[in-house]
Amino acid sequence: MFDTELLERIFWEPLSSGADHLLIISGYATPNMASWLFKNIEKKTEKKIDISLIVGMVPYDGLSISIHEGFKSLVDSATLPAEVGSFSCSYVCENAPVHTKLYIWLKETTPMRAFIGSANFTQSAFGRERREVMTECDLQEALAYYNKIEQDTIYCNHGEIEDQIVLHATHPILDEENNLVGSITGQDIPSVTLSLLSRSGDVGKKSGLNWGQRGKRNKNEAYIPLPTKIARTGFFPLDEQHFTVLTDDRHQLILRVQQQGDKAITTPLSNAQLGEYFRNRLGLSNGAFVTKADLEAYGRTDVTFYKLDEEQYYMDFAVHDIQ
Repeated sequence: MFDTELLERIFWEPLSSGADHLLIISGYATPNMASWLFKNIEKKTEKKIDISLIVGMVPYDGLSISIHEGFKSLVDSATLPAEVGSFSCSYVCENAPVHTKLYIWLKETTPMRAFIGSANFTQSAFGRERREVMTECDLQEALAYYNKIEQDTIYCNHGEIEDQIVLHATHPILDEENNLVGSITGQDIPSVTLSLLSRSGDVGKKSGLNWGQRGKRNKNEAYIPLPTKIARTGFFPLDEQHFTVLTDDRHQLILRVQQQGDKAITTPLSNAQLGEYFRNRLGLSNGAFVTKADLEAYGRTDVTFYKLDEEQYYMDFAVHDIQ
């Protein structure tokens, strides 16, 4: 659950007052929070909002590969909501690390509201299981501080970024390219296996991997069916929180649980991303109707998720030899 009072104060009140550019300095930050914010801005306004993020603690403890790749994919994404005019992400790479948490809203180039305090740009910081405090601060001082810190940063998609920051493995069971280190079995990692078939034992004609096969929708739109009994276990985050999935073929997706009854796992910024991913794995063309025979010919009718932490998962759709 999210702390709606803190969200309202930091994000939605300035937005409703006409602000159109959000500047953020955060010691720690996640692409899941950025993705969540994008999706919710889409619900709150029809005008374009620019977002500029500086991640401050990178010189101190580096950055995980999945966090870095997640930010790069968002910056370069062609599927951001129309209401997100632009998104930039940069890392402090010179001088001392920055532990500050600062949020500044501008209207065009004029600062309107500025907040400083303890809340990192993460979903957990804005959740109800954490206590954070943010207070308004002087606008001109806040903007001057942001501009000063910005001089010590490098964009996350800069061509020489990997020479400027230290990247480390996402999780001890993964190597530096997010491949499994040995077998994941026996390493006490929680997992669930979800069928890609409907209750009738077939691929849904207008649901599941074929969710987009309706009218004028994008035919790649898809979701992974999530049984209620698994949704209620707490294995996946609910309440529209976003989470990162690393795949066995070294792709990265941001997902969330949605629909009534928490029955579907989707890619929230574009429901077509998940469908494109599976069609590519199955060797099908974009928008193709997926059949049970397609899955059987590939070698699997299910997918296994391993929970690395509260916001990061590993998704296995590989075909494994039977010993």
